Amino acid sequence: MIQILVIEDDPLIRETLQYSLKGAGFEVFAAENGIQGLAQIKEHDPDLILLDLLLPEMDGFDVCGEIRKVKANVPIIMLTALEDQRSKLKAFGVGADDYITKPFSIEELIARIKANLKHTLRKPVGSPIIEIGDLMLDLTKHTVEVNGKAVHLRLKEFQLLTVLASEPGVLLTRQDLAARVWGSEFYASSRTIDVHIRRIRNKIEKHSIFSYIQTVHGLGYKFQAEEKVLCE
Repeated sequence: MIQILVIEDDPLIRETLQYSLKGAGFEVFAAENGIQGLAQIKEHDPDLILLDLLLPEMDGFDVCGEIRKVKANVPIIMLTALEDQRSKLKAFGVGADDYITKPFSIEELIARIKANLKHTLRKPVGSPIIEIGDLMLDLTKHTVEVNGKAVHLRLKEFQLLTVLASEPGVLLTRQDLAARVWGSEFYASSRTIDVHIRRIRNKIEKHSIFSYIQTVHGLGYKFQAEEKVLCE
């Protein structure tokens, strides 16, 4: 059974989520603050985490950062009353995979949960290894190496890179990438895609002689290994 951890300080919301998610067929654990939540992660190793942003003492941004130090691939969905763009970008920057503003319907939440789990639990089709230039992706182990060095990518970063690298030379629009990584159940903004692409570039091209993700201005991105032009 899929296990979900709810980290939420409001007892009414926490109990409602537990009751509704159990009714939808999930096994649910709960914590009322970040410290308890981190302990629950060690104990239960959940498949997905629902994380309130405005937690006491240790806010959701800090909790998310701590989770990512030990769990690179578990999907994290932020639940928050903050609707401003800065908070959303900060959430994605510290490792959140999705962002839902309160109030929300249980139906929407379950759809988002299933979308994130679908991409996490999906088994790769075809060859489990992609090698281009000095980059190697292992789709089974969820690992990335560049020039023989291990590169740590978060879940959505790895999924984006996999989609692009699976179709080298093919132009993929931001809408294509959003649908294939986040799913058709909800919308990922162009800014979100660009933030993730920038982070991937910084990580995989740091020690490489190649640039990999090419921007096609006004359209999207394509993946191909192009040797960098070094300025003398």
